[in-house]
Amino acid sequence: MAALDNIRRSTGEGISEAVNRLVRAGLTRPASTESYQHRASDIGLKVNVHNVGEVLALLDEASS
Repeated sequence: MAALDNIRRSTGEGISEAVNRLVRAGLTRPASTESYQHRASDIGLKVNVHNVGEVLALLDEASS
């Protein structure tokens, strides 16, 4: 949002034009060399993740 506001203030462009400018800049920037590392945490629940309803119910119970 800050980058969007900066572009709009400096160029006087509307939101759509400023968003397009940011998207184009992101597409032309070289890709990051950092690899993504997923962090997992043991929350103590063993569930079959194929049943989303069951997972949501267990998570809801755990947060209560």
